[in-house]
Amino acid sequence: MWTLLPSGGLRVTGADRVDFVQGQMTGDLRGAATPGLVACAFLNVRGQIEQFARAYKRADDVYLHLDAGQAAPLMARLKRYIIFDQVEVQDVSETLGTVHVWEAGTVPGWNADGPDAQSFELGGGVILAGRVNRTGTPGVDLHYLTRHEAEVLAALGGEAAPLDTLDTARIRAGIPDIARDGFLGVLPQEVGLDVGGPLPAISYRKGCYVGQEIMARLEARGVTRYHLAQLAGDGWAVGADVTHAGKVVGQAGLNAGGLGLARLRKDLPENAEVEVGGTPARLQSLSAQT
Repeated sequence: MWTLLPSGGLRVTGADRVDFVQGQMTGDLRGAATPGLVACAFLNVRGQIEQFARAYKRADDVYLHLDAGQAAPLMARLKRYIIFDQVEVQDVSETLGTVHVWEAGTVPGWNADGPDAQSFELGGGVILAGRVNRTGTPGVDLHYLTRHEAEVLAALGGEAAPLDTLDTARIRAGIPDIARDGFLGVLPQEVGLDVGGPLPAISYRKGCYVGQEIMARLEARGVTRYHLAQLAGDGWAVGADVTHAGKVVGQAGLNAGGLGLARLRKDLPENAEVEVGGTPARLQSLSAQT
């Protein structure tokens, strides 16, 4: 089973590409293998998420895979920080497509014992593949030239699953999609990106990057007022306020299959009855956040 993903992407080249991207993102790209794959966030100086990406470290470039609509703002941000760095940034959102294959073992050419990032031929061209958990079970993201899409999908065979089916599975598994859930502009620890969370994307030992001082303070204190939780209910819009006893206690993400993820205050009682944009819902805690 596979699902086409609305995506964007940046290709970073040049002699300083790894050190430059390392100084912008929360994950440890320099410490990753080559080829390698690192989940990461790009923060502002207040430690709030501006973009979420998966960074592929390869011999000749760094590929940043993002949600649709995120490549242009990240490209603008990166270019602001290029001073004397030997770096070039290219938006490849229009030339590359992405499909997520739910079961890694069904991908022709994928080496289950190999690295998290691999390249091999599929559908008449070379594709970039990454081990990514989007449903609760590790699958594979395949990045290919859009002109080869029909051939790639034909080579995969199997059944196409719509995006809302994938969303239902990932929300049930407690895995956020930072941009599509509307979790930009908040602290990464509040929406499951911390070490031990469902989508770990922070290294506290990698050295300086934009927003690193705030991350260090949060690590030292070990507390945030909000965390990622699950809500049972239907019919709300992404970003809707969650209220309890007449007070706003968080914001809800995308709703699919009668469930949604939310950034909620930690002091809410277990199984609390809340409202999301005026719609009744019930709090369900995620085991990864306890």
